[in-house]
Amino acid sequence: MSSTSFERIAWALALPASVVAQVLPPVTVTATRTAANPFDVPASVSVIDGDDARSAARPEINLSESLATVPGLAVRDRQNYAQDLQLSIRGFGARSTFGVRGVRLYVDGIPATMPDGQGQLSHIDPSSVGQLDVLRGPFSVLYGNSSGGVVQVTTQPGQGEPRATATYVGGSFGLSRPGLRVSGASGDIGYVFSASHMSLDGWRAHSAVTRDVGNARLDWKPAEGRSWTFVANAVDVKADDPLGLTRAQFEAAPRGVDPSALAFDTRKTVRQQQAGGTHEAKLGAADAVRIAAWIGERHTVQYQAIPVAAQGNALHPGGVIGLQREYAGTDLRWTHAHGTALQLVAGLSYETLREHRQGWQNFAGTALGVQGALRRDEDNRVTSIDPYLQGVWKPSDRWSVTAGVRRSSVRFGSRDHYVAGTNGDDSGSLRYGATLPAFAALFAVSPRLHAYAAFGRGFETPTANELAYRPSGAAGLNFALKPSHSDNLEAGLKGRSGAEALWNFEWNAAVFETRTRDEIVTQTNSGGRSTFQNAGATRRRGVELGAAIRSGDWKLQIAQTWLDARYRDAFATCVAAPCTTPTLVIPAGNRIPGIARSFTAVEAAWQPAFGWRGGAEVRRSSRVWVNDANSDAAPAFTTAALHAGYRMRAGRWTLEAGARVDNLFDRRYAGSVIVNEGNGRFYEPAPGRSYTAKAGATYAF
Repeated sequence: MSSTSFERIAWALALPASVVAQVLPPVTVTATRTAANPFDVPASVSVIDGDDARSAARPEINLSESLATVPGLAVRDRQNYAQDLQLSIRGFGARSTFGVRGVRLYVDGIPATMPDGQGQLSHIDPSSVGQLDVLRGPFSVLYGNSSGGVVQVTTQPGQGEPRATATYVGGSFGLSRPGLRVSGASGDIGYVFSASHMSLDGWRAHSAVTRDVGNARLDWKPAEGRSWTFVANAVDVKADDPLGLTRAQFEAAPRGVDPSALAFDTRKTVRQQQAGGTHEAKLGAADAVRIAAWIGERHTVQYQAIPVAAQGNALHPGGVIGLQREYAGTDLRWTHAHGTALQLVAGLSYETLREHRQGWQNFAGTALGVQGALRRDEDNRVTSIDPYLQGVWKPSDRWSVTAGVRRSSVRFGSRDHYVAGTNGDDSGSLRYGATLPAFAALFAVSPRLHAYAAFGRGFETPTANELAYRPSGAAGLNFALKPSHSDNLEAGLKGRSGAEALWNFEWNAAVFETRTRDEIVTQTNSGGRSTFQNAGATRRRGVELGAAIRSGDWKLQIAQTWLDARYRDAFATCVAAPCTTPTLVIPAGNRIPGIARSFTAVEAAWQPAFGWRGGAEVRRSSRVWVNDANSDAAPAFTTAALHAGYRMRAGRWTLEAGARVDNLFDRRYAGSVIVNEGNGRFYEPAPGRSYTAKAGATYAF
């Protein structure tokens, strides 16, 4: 992995000074444009190479396929493409029932997280990924609102001779995914174009999906010290929504659906297009600038299973959601290096989101699952502006000190166009702000053992959805809802073998504690309408262990996470809306739902460049509570997978084929849970034993 690729990521995300590779051999990374070994920087970051992510005959559909060996990260495939992946880092984001919360997402430096803190992953095509970076711990706060962690996806740049790759994946439950990729370089210009079409009948009833994804990237280096990168992508998704199941339904018929899903034909369509560009230029030996800009739109229509009677309330927004989102942003950055002892980065980030939100009844007369009368119509806008400053100081060969600060300001505004009878004007605006400092120090105990400690103060605003309604049912935004603030502490060790060792290895261990004030939680969830409140204090603390071992073509990766996430203060919620006096008390000490206390992942593989290859994978998760009351939990589970394949070269052709079997022992378990689901449909079952076959052919011109 080249220094240049890490430079691009560091620029795109303003990495504070920490990247730890989860794969061997050691790589060179750059934070603030100064090359550094990942062993020498003080934070928890895992780096996954795109080729490794596509190995093991993986179907290349979801990021969840390749992230299991990242300690501290939980990404659960819901087997429901009408909802996004559930992704959480150290427990942040676990409560989200739609999209990704609490974690910042980027694709080629373009935020996939909107300025209100809600993100989406559906437009990311694993077949085009060049590298995945996952940042955990205190320094993620330097990315602003909703930064319990950071996931950065960088697509592969075009380089070398022109080549074309065709792939096909087929598998259980009607899986079909043909794909095509063309890449190469001509003079100063590198190019990559990729597209794929995925269709799936689904393991569960009423879970079919089609998804079309296209990506393009151009890299231009007109002169030494100057470069341009242009990226664009588009996605079109049409998916049925099987909804969750109650405990009784999950145990009796996990492949089934609740009757309401069929009655209302629950489903979702998504269309998104976005484009962006980055220019980097050196201004002499010590200074450089970077300018990035992006623009995009995302249109979503979702049909929900909300009973007709519930929509009789004049304040109800209806059972069909229509969202038209337009977003844009820019990031300006200056870097200065004062020799090798001091490096500085200063920048300004600005993002804006314009949303036209509508709601309709999901019935017309006696017909269900159709768009009916208008019940909601509003224009929302969210903007954020964040100046930041970061620095790395190396007072000696054995010490390095990293510090940074970011001022995050987020403004919400809503203009209500649907004012009818008792449904009053819901217009309003709110502004949140916070100053986010971070500090870390690293000490080289020996050439093969480094120790570090870090602190950061985090900030997470409510999303536009969470602000939309007041628990009492009154008109207007939920002005009582405050942002949450967190103090993050981490200490860690990193070790590695010597270059002469027969078995090369790297390992890292981290202990952490995060204390959050004003945690945002569900207050009511009734009739398809959710309201939120602040729940006082919470605490997340845990231990993460990761190791990567190689000897020749053998590779072993191990990740272990222990996480204890609890409410430290008691609070009360409501069992129905409207709510003026909460009555259901959640005692202090209850576990935060959606979070496994322990998760283990082990992968062993034989991966020569050509010839036969294969491997095995094991996943183990403890039980997961489904609601704040801790009244029920998804059981613990252990699953195993096997894969094998063959790769060969014939003239200008490179041919490969592989197959895998997942859930080898056909275990029944819940792949994910819907936290605090109002109808008790918490469980989203995972498939039984399933098979995937994959073939690919590359021609070099």
